[in-house]
Amino acid sequence: MLHRTVKHLAAGYDRVRPPGTGVVILAYHRVGAGTTSRVDVPRSAFDDQMAMLADSGRVIDLDAAVDLLEGTASTTTASPVVITFDDGTGDFVDNAVPILSTYGLPATLYLSTAWVDREEPFWGTGAPLSWAALRDIGSTGLVDFGSHTHDHVLLDRTDPTTVAAQLDLANERIEDELHTTPTHFAYPKALEPNADSLALVRQRFRSAALAGTRPNPIEGTDPHLLRRSPIQSGDDMRWYAAKAAGGMGLEDRLRDVANRLRYRRADR
Repeated sequence: MLHRTVKHLAAGYDRVRPPGTGVVILAYHRVGAGTTSRVDVPRSAFDDQMAMLADSGRVIDLDAAVDLLEGTASTTTASPVVITFDDGTGDFVDNAVPILSTYGLPATLYLSTAWVDREEPFWGTGAPLSWAALRDIGSTGLVDFGSHTHDHVLLDRTDPTTVAAQLDLANERIEDELHTTPTHFAYPKALEPNADSLALVRQRFRSAALAGTRPNPIEGTDPHLLRRSPIQSGDDMRWYAAKAAGGMGLEDRLRDVANRLRYRRADR
């Protein structure tokens, strides 16, 4: 009931103060994994969402989005959409990739490489993909791989030496196993980095993504502080369409307050 109330408040706020235009980046974690997590989107819902995006003709890959934000490309679409996933669990290949392939939609998968190396379930649930499965995914040409650090450390509370080691190790593992150099990064837990961490990220990646649930304006967006709109199991097509249009920002601001309290003593 609380989550539904927040969504209604966010939708009402959008009517009073409509979101602007720009690149909308959607953030997924799980698809059809059968868990009770709010970030586990049912497969049927994901299919409906991808069908809507395919019909809209607004989906572009992350490289093209950064081109727009850097001013090296142009678009006739007011709010292009980018599809991204975090972590790298088995349901991505079982449920998400077949649907992405059906609609021909590109996506970026931000990998936490330690879980893949150790074959350790993420947070106790959700077996990670194997490197072999990830190579198969890469061969489809629809999925590119970004970094999510090696151990999913929180950059806002980690010393610079450790941050640098985490970024470099994740990149090395992706380069060694997938034969590609990551150029995009997602901050674990989508938390704002401190100044030292941000500088290290800038040195290594073309872009980096946070939370934010709002569009990234074509002019004036820092590519290393990209905003993403988290998609949840409770997002019916009404809420989903609003997020895909850059709305529901109030929901994210309330979630950010809750997350800062939740993760203030966490280290990963």
